[in-house]
Amino acid sequence: MIEDAQPKMYCVNHPNRETLLRCNRCERPICTECAVLTETGYRCRDCLRGQQKKFETAQWLDYPLALAVAGLLGFLGSLLTSFLGFFTIFLAPIAGVIIAEAVRSVTRKRRSRLLYNTATLAAGAGGAILPLINVLGIVMGLGMLNLFGLIWQVLYVVLVTSTVFYRLTGIRV
Repeated sequence: MIEDAQPKMYCVNHPNRETLLRCNRCERPICTECAVLTETGYRCRDCLRGQQKKFETAQWLDYPLALAVAGLLGFLGSLLTSFLGFFTIFLAPIAGVIIAEAVRSVTRKRRSRLLYNTATLAAGAGGAILPLINVLGIVMGLGMLNLFGLIWQVLYVVLVTSTVFYRLTGIRV
């Protein structure tokens, strides 16, 4: 009877799990739950995090700049929505691209996942100001219910935030 020449390996993060898989960068044994499939093979989460950190180049000033630019442009776009009506469907994604490119320009194309999330939330919050004012006016009895206007404004917020996010993160559809 031939015995295995290799000693048993156990996952670095789960010492009770036997494995045959290793990280292709640091060579530590990892189980299938800890392994992340990359273009070059399986890597452990520690190596993957270290690799991603190299690509995050944003500086502290980029966050308030992205917040201000995306919020202001998101608000200005929502002002136009009240005049556009149905055409919001076509022009809101264009506004999202403009907002994303303005944020890229202001931050000098520096990158960070948190920066992208900040810009996306700011664009959504800026665009949501007018619908919230309209709803508050209706609730308090100060305004009339303009249901279609409110629907177009909410649709604008949804389309702009998704477009800004997809444009900044580089997700290809």
